Amino acid sequence: MKKMKWTAWLLLASCLGLVAQSNSENPKQDVKDAASSAGKAAKKTGHQVKHGTQKGVHKTAKATRKGAQKLENKTEPKASATPK
Repeated sequence: MKKMKWTAWLLLASCLGLVAQSNSENPKQDVKDAASSAGKAAKKTGHQVKHGTQKGVHKTAKATRKGAQKLENKTEPKASATPK
């Protein structure tokens, strides 16, 4: 019995949702809204790509500096003790 009530409410809610969607004022406005959403999504994606690229460049630069420092430490002449 309880399961039937939930099913009925769910069916009613989905029907109301369909009716609310079909009462759009103007298809032209829907197209404008879709274009605006697509533009916002593209802009957000561009920002994320830029951020990811910068992060990668910074990590690469850090690793390069670290490797260069290691190489420099290996190639430095060692101070040897003077013979007596």
